[in-house]
This record gives sequence, C-alpha cells and structure tokens, in this order.
Amino acid sequence: MTAIKLDGEALAGRIKEELRERTAELVERGVTPGLGTILVGEDGPSAKYVAMKHRDCEEIGIASVHEHLPADAAQEQVVDTIERFNADQRIHAYLVQYPFPAGLDYEAAILHVDPAKDADGLHPVNLGHLVMGVDAPIACTPHGIQRLLVHHDVPIEGSHVVIVGRGLTIGRPLANLLSLKRPHANAAVTVVHTGVKDIAAYTTQADILVVAAGSPGMINAEMVKPGAAVVAAGVSFEGNKLLSDVEDDVAEVAGWLSPRIGGVGPMTRAMLLVNTVEAAERTAPR
Repeated sequence: MTAIKLDGEALAGRIKEELRERTAELVERGVTPGLGTILVGEDGPSAKYVAMKHRDCEEIGIASVHEHLPADAAQEQVVDTIERFNADQRIHAYLVQYPFPAGLDYEAAILHVDPAKDADGLHPVNLGHLVMGVDAPIACTPHGIQRLLVHHDVPIEGSHVVIVGRGLTIGRPLANLLSLKRPHANAAVTVVHTGVKDIAAYTTQADILVVAAGSPGMINAEMVKPGAAVVAAGVSFEGNKLLSDVEDDVAEVAGWLSPRIGGVGPMTRAMLLVNTVEAAERTAPR
C-alpha cells in the first residue's frame, strides 16, 4: 500500500484563488482586508514564517502591517502594540507570533487581543465559541487539517480520531472541532500525549491519526492502523532541517498521509487568510 498524498500545497492554492476573488469584491466596496503580525525577538523559524504570511497577503491583495519588537522588549511594550493593533482600522485581523522570548508571558499578552481581530483563533473567547459550536474564528491549523481531510474524501463522521498532542494551537482545539455534531465532524476523538504509556495501543485503533507532539519520528509504521489517514502536524527543527513526528515508513501502511513539506503548513497559512478575509467581510458595508 502506498498512501494517498494529503496535498496541502495544492488545496491552499485553490483556497487562495477563492480568497483573491472575495478580496477583490471587498475592495470594490471600499474595504481592503488587512492582516497584522507582531513578532517579538529573533527566533529564525518564526521570522521566516511571518515573512511567508506577508507574501501570501501580497498574492491575494490583502494589506499587511508588521511590528517587530526586540527580544528585550518589556511586557508593557508588547501589550501597547497589541492595543494599537486593536484600534487600527486598517487591520481586520492579526496574530501575535509564538514563541515569545524568555521572560515574556505569551498567554497574558493574547488576552489583550480583540477577539474579533483574532487571526489565529486562539483567544479564550474564540476557543469558548468553538466548544459551544458558535461561529467564530477557528484555530488555523485545526481548521486547515479538517479542510484537508474533507477535500481528500477522508471519512470523518463516525470515525475514530486519535490526536497525539494536547497543545493549545492544535491538539485541544482540533479535538473540539472534530467532535462537534455537524457535517465533516461528529467523530469519536481520543487525545493522548507523550506522558501516556503505550501510545501505540491508541494510535493503532485510529481511523484518522493526527500527530502534533513536536517529537521527531515518534510514530512509525507499526503504530498505524492499515488504511488510516495520518496527518503529520508536529514538526521541529534540527538547525535548518525540518523534522516530522511521523517516520517515512508510515507511507507504506497508511491510506492517506500528509507530507513533511507541503502538507499541514500551507493549510495553516491559508486558514489565516480565511480568518482575515472573513473579519473584513464582517465589517464591510452591506
């Protein structure tokens, strides 16, 4: 068996085409969608990722605003920047890039983000809306994973989804999203993590396995149910080399598999653009 590629790059391109049309319509109505980014410190992968987001904006006609604070910035400076972005009418949605330098409190900072401008969908108000099944900005990577599975005809409703990783950006919001009683969800969801004994006892039961632990090579072919859909959402870096949580041999067992490059990453960025355009549409005159 050779797994079908869950091609996030191709799907993200289709989503961008749709967003380009919606952005053009907004511009005709006098509203140019605006995305803001706040980067604190000199983390190389974060800086590269933020730059990619701004290139995405340029592709589809979204205006972008960037603020780069030094690693020794005080917490008050970060909060002041957030409050300025809240008040800036050019910015319809923005994100505060994670991680923060040591000594700064990321979770305290994002509490100051206006939930209506929350491009990442990670403000507690929006996470609460997700739990309740209320429409609101959805966390980008979970939403991107859902769209990726649906696009490739992976059955979600009634399936057993196992998520390895309980982080704020993927594991916890994805578990809530896929368990909602609505189309393209309504799954039985199990969440495990690196503190659980015998993870393979859970992963081998998964119809859909999402690995988001940030632990290179933790899932191999013996830990995957034959024919399962496997989403490699957890990555880490060794120098400039991008490492996946999923070993290459999984491709010989899985029915579907997202690639290390061109899988989940492009979908995360695409859903960030979706959240931005939707935020602009909410403010546009009827």
